[in-house]
Amino acid sequence: MRIALLSSFYPLRGGISQFNASLLEGLGKCNDTRAYSFSRQYPDFLFPGKTQYVTPEDEAIPVKAQAILDTVNPLSWIKTARTIRAWKPDLLVMKYWMSWFAPSLGYVARHAGCKSVVVLDNVIPHEAHWFDKPLTRYFLKGCTGFVSMSEHVEQDLLSLRPGAPHILLPHPLYTHFGPRMSREEAAALLGTDPDKKTLLFFGLIREYKGLDILLEAFRDLPGEYQLIVAGEPYGSFDKYQDIIDSLPGKDRVHVFPDYIRDSEVKKFFSAADLAVLPYRSATQSGISAIAYHFDLPMVVTDVGGLKGTIGDRGTGIVAPEPSPRAIREEILRYFADPTLRESCLEAIGKEKQRLGWDRFCSLLTDFAATL
Repeated sequence: MRIALLSSFYPLRGGISQFNASLLEGLGKCNDTRAYSFSRQYPDFLFPGKTQYVTPEDEAIPVKAQAILDTVNPLSWIKTARTIRAWKPDLLVMKYWMSWFAPSLGYVARHAGCKSVVVLDNVIPHEAHWFDKPLTRYFLKGCTGFVSMSEHVEQDLLSLRPGAPHILLPHPLYTHFGPRMSREEAAALLGTDPDKKTLLFFGLIREYKGLDILLEAFRDLPGEYQLIVAGEPYGSFDKYQDIIDSLPGKDRVHVFPDYIRDSEVKKFFSAADLAVLPYRSATQSGISAIAYHFDLPMVVTDVGGLKGTIGDRGTGIVAPEPSPRAIREEILRYFADPTLRESCLEAIGKEKQRLGWDRFCSLLTDFAATL
């Protein structure tokens, strides 16, 4: 099959680009593939991070992709559709995570000259606006089929496009970060105490991810605990720093407020005992795909698809609500019961066998063939 992929690719950085690179590689094993990317993904004023692009320090693996689609310029939408149509693909695969992309991707989907399958990270974004639903309806109406990576996303899809052809495929594992390090080596590199019970908050720091909830939960944890916070803030870090400064155990909070390049990811996951995802809202999480790779159990909140994709699978435990008390109680319960860790690790082992990229890509193309 000849497959065109249109989404965020190198030199754009972040989890979406990492996912797409793995998807391109997986689909390319049995298909003729070609990648198309954004010449402009977001205007700078809409991007709250430091940069949208990889830096020399990121050590990202280059991906060959034609940067052609400017989300701001409709003339580029026409050019992109013509370019893809001229290649005569059998299938166009896109990724969708926020309504900003609905006009440009929706236009291309309608004019690419082939059927299209969309991998949905979100249907409704975490930080919703009044225009999200009408724009997303426009986008969904122009596409042929959909891949949801959690039941929550599947429900959102069907609420906006009832009867949409779709398949549910869980997020595959990220395996490009290298093997797990020894705990002692990782702790030495990070300056943490290898003998303390270590919690990890990892990834871009945004309001819906609830870092402030975790910091308040940490306030009343005993001195045998420490917390690692690793990720680039989207916006000001000041409110989080104010909480940290007020903690009696602030010296046990280790903050790395920068974009974490691929070669450094293993340090943080290898130094930790437990990843904590104290999210206020969620669909699925790419962080869980990294945690599985490093055999790291999780505490998550009962929001969106996290309970179904993590709690019901037994790879982590679920706090009933995104509150400091609920998060703290589940952390304490995890460390008080050694059998919890053993059962989580056993479940993670099973998930690692199930969530491979080859399987994901094979099921995606099988689904596309039915459309």
